[in-house]
Amino acid sequence: MSPDETTSAPAAKAGLREWLGLAVLALPTILLALDFTVLHLALPHLAADLAPTSAQQLWILDIYGFMIAGFLITMGTLGDRIGRRRLLMIGAVAFGGASLLAAYSTSAEMLIASRALLGVAGATLMPSTLSLITNMFHDPKQRGVAVAVWLSCFSAGGAIGPMVGGVMLQWFWWGSVFLMGVPVMVVLLVAAPLLLPEFRDPTPGRLDLFSVALSLAAILPVVYAIKEAAAEGWNPVVIAMLVAGVVFGWLFVRRQRRLESPLMDLALFRLPPFTVGLGGLLLGTVVLGAFVLLFAQYLQLVLELSPAAAGLWMVPYAVANIAGAMLAPLVAARLRAANTIALGLLVAAVGLIVFTLSGTESGPLPAVLGSMLVTFGLSPLMVLVIDLVIASAPKEKSGSASSMSETCSEIGMAMGIATLGALGTAVYRFLMVDAVPTGVPSDEAAAVRDSLPGAMAATEDMEPSLAAQVSEAAEQAFMSGLSVVGYTGVAIVLGVAVITFLFLRDVPEAAEEEQREEQPQES
Repeated sequence: MSPDETTSAPAAKAGLREWLGLAVLALPTILLALDFTVLHLALPHLAADLAPTSAQQLWILDIYGFMIAGFLITMGTLGDRIGRRRLLMIGAVAFGGASLLAAYSTSAEMLIASRALLGVAGATLMPSTLSLITNMFHDPKQRGVAVAVWLSCFSAGGAIGPMVGGVMLQWFWWGSVFLMGVPVMVVLLVAAPLLLPEFRDPTPGRLDLFSVALSLAAILPVVYAIKEAAAEGWNPVVIAMLVAGVVFGWLFVRRQRRLESPLMDLALFRLPPFTVGLGGLLLGTVVLGAFVLLFAQYLQLVLELSPAAAGLWMVPYAVANIAGAMLAPLVAARLRAANTIALGLLVAAVGLIVFTLSGTESGPLPAVLGSMLVTFGLSPLMVLVIDLVIASAPKEKSGSASSMSETCSEIGMAMGIATLGALGTAVYRFLMVDAVPTGVPSDEAAAVRDSLPGAMAATEDMEPSLAAQVSEAAEQAFMSGLSVVGYTGVAIVLGVAVITFLFLRDVPEAAEEEQREEQPQES
């Protein structure tokens, strides 16, 4: 009998070593999520130091998430072959090295490359942590607590990223936000052999490298086309990249259908709850990714708060995020998971409206209140959909379903920056075409029209009255872009709320019935 098969004997309880191991696994989990958002407050400092274009700024922010998403399933398969703990330790070395490269980058191109390497390394860590947890905690109740801790750590890491970045920027240079990864990875390398067991699949599927290449060739050109279209408009190169991404995506899907051990099990998408759940998770994280970026920029660039002050004003947002994640399972036990998700999305929509109505003279309170409602309302979606997706999949495919939900979350956060973030940039640039005051030199005028961080950096060398005119025009254009993105987000979350309520409200009961039917067969 294999270790994964259920038996009539009670599962062994985890001891002190397993719980200490969970604490060790929590460190890279927090760090991985933190790296998604830690640069949001550092962006103005990057703009002043490395002078990236608006497209390069988006690449710096989102290449990390896209590389993680692109390699998650691949690294999960690789961990099956060489061992989860071994892959975790290899990823820790790579992540630490890439963090050093990012911290001391001397150009926008170098920072983009470093962030890409961080993403690949992060993709080795993420599936390893969750799969090790499932093999360390065999008792269902203890495993549920451990997985909840893992999810809370990931949620908290993304929420506190801007706050941590703000504190670091108050005392150090922008590269310091990357150096946090080095000591964390050192601790992981020392503790992993002592506290974490090794695990590998005795009969792993073959790793298809061509599928890996096809998945990246499908994702990256599409993202590039979206960003370039927002920044420069549609042209033959952008259209060609978009078409290329779609073609490679079609080839990837076709190959997965023919492989005996595919990177992505497409048969799961025939299950409506699985497809609806993943779609809702993707759209929800798209909205969240764009919102976190705009919230951080609003506090620092529009309200002109210091990095530390902006970070402190994001503490309530982080607390609401964690509170929503912890309360979601309790509420779902009474109202059903789908109803809880739908109600949460309504709260998030109200929060987006409150945030969108914030102005340049309103102070931080309305925006902070809106941010708390947004993150509190989206938390049930992030936490409960994973359970819904895994419950809808056959038991033998629960690992594949879990990997897909992680991939969906990662790519959604990055797509939020690449799509809705690019939409806000496009609105800004459209409004700034004729809004730059006369007297601004041509080189500085180009930076002012490009983005709000570029405009703020350009005003440092202007005489006060001209700088004030530029700042006012740029802030108004930014707020217009923020409004467009905010109301787009409202439409998205309301649409997801309706779809979730209509198509997922009976899933928990169906899953429970399936478990009752299977129980006599397992006993």
